[in-house]
Amino acid sequence: MPRDYTGTYQLVHQENFEEYLKALDINVALRKLVCLLKPVKEVEQTGDHMIIRTITSLRNYVMEFDVGVEFEENLGPIDGRMCQTTVRWDGERLVCTQIGEKQDRGWTHWLEGRFLHLEMHAEGAVAKQVFQKKD
Repeated sequence: MPRDYTGTYQLVHQENFEEYLKALDINVALRKLVCLLKPVKEVEQTGDHMIIRTITSLRNYVMEFDVGVEFEENLGPIDGRMCQTTVRWDGERLVCTQIGEKQDRGWTHWLEGRFLHLEMHAEGAVAKQVFQKKD
């Protein structure tokens, strides 16, 4: 059984996020603003059903899914696109594939101790974020 990701996590580090946003065609002013945000991730996991909330002072995004089941994802709050999304387990990692306008788009989440790691990729750009679990 994969690890339980349930918890609240605060961003503590990110790398190459602006380049990732650029690959998604986010305009320069919004990219600069978004890179200043310190999002909180709230994860609820019940077996293979997951809800991941990304909360910022600018806007929030909620992703609810069943692992292994493809669904249509509305990425309107992020970049205005729709895509076909599948999240699967790869060992204890959550691996997301998003098929749509952008090539090679998706992300991977994994836990290391009290840290939730997120690697996002699209159009050859790769960004990394690290979140620390709140007590």
